[in-house]
Amino acid sequence: MFGRLLWKLLRSNRGRLAVALIAVISGAAVISALLTIELDLSRKLAGEFRLLGPNIVISAQGASVGSAGPAPSGLMDEKLILPAVRNARIPDIVATVPYLYSIVQINHTPLVAAGTNIREAIRSEPTWKLTGTPATGDPHECGVGRNVARQFGLSPGSRFEIRYGSRVESMIVAFVLDSGAAEDNQIIADLQLIHTLTGQSGIQLVELRVNGTSQQVESAVAELSGAVWPNSVRAIRQVSQAEGNLLRRTRLLVFSMVVLILALTALCVLATMAALATERRADVGLMKALGGTIARIVGLFLAELGVLGAAGGLIGCAAGVVLAEWIGRRVFSAAISPRWEIFPMTVALMIVVAMAGALPLQRLGKVKPAVIMRGE
Repeated sequence: MFGRLLWKLLRSNRGRLAVALIAVISGAAVISALLTIELDLSRKLAGEFRLLGPNIVISAQGASVGSAGPAPSGLMDEKLILPAVRNARIPDIVATVPYLYSIVQINHTPLVAAGTNIREAIRSEPTWKLTGTPATGDPHECGVGRNVARQFGLSPGSRFEIRYGSRVESMIVAFVLDSGAAEDNQIIADLQLIHTLTGQSGIQLVELRVNGTSQQVESAVAELSGAVWPNSVRAIRQVSQAEGNLLRRTRLLVFSMVVLILALTALCVLATMAALATERRADVGLMKALGGTIARIVGLFLAELGVLGAAGGLIGCAAGVVLAEWIGRRVFSAAISPRWEIFPMTVALMIVVAMAGALPLQRLGKVKPAVIMRGE
């Protein structure tokens, strides 16, 4: 009997209930899309901020030899520093790039040669535009900045010599680099080859790209400071703070919009159910006259609201998946993965919001069957 009465209630006044259902579906669609994007936001923004390059730098600080300290020349010993970085409890290191800078000569013209792990350097700097292919592992293969290539007429496959004092190394251009920064005027060479050419051992700095918020980056700095002490570890704050601030503001915006949408949906359902409560005074009076208790009658209307919220929440969640996918492609140029844990959360929120329509039901308790039966 309860089920039949509930079905009758849902079929009657379909116009007003359709308005409330559309409001719930719309609210659920937008909320589920926003929550899906918010949960996927850290990963997407980390990918976008990765384009900004390294966000932590380790550099030599005056210290004696030993531990992970610098070599006698004032450089850091990469055989101690790099394992110390790898063994640090930092799960989201994208790239670890050692550097040793030296002044070399090409045709008696001084240039900066950056000795590094070329593959790691390219991995840490996604904005670099390469003409040619990355070095294949031959230590004599290198990259040259676009200004260097223009000055000396170099292109991928070209051969040239670099000189440091009386030492000379023959080099092969693997790629031409366009970074829009200082690297356009440098040679990017294998670290071990620069060690051999200059007779130096060690590195001047290590650049790292660590994924995460500004707090996670600061935590990584603290962890690394202990691992490579007494060398200096610092965050590139323009990158890490910009990432953290954007994440924080975006999350605040998302949650503010969710609260606003919930409030507007609740007001729409409340207005609809207030009108329905007035129209159903006669039905309530008749049910009371037939012996129905107010608890039973209110329970019937609450069940109606629960069905309305659950149905609207489920349909809205399905629409929210499509909406989140559209936003992801338009804003991030990438697919947003559906987060199925959003479904029960959104449905529960919509049921709670629909229950806001129960507020006018308190007026039904004041309905007197005798007045209704007299047609007043």
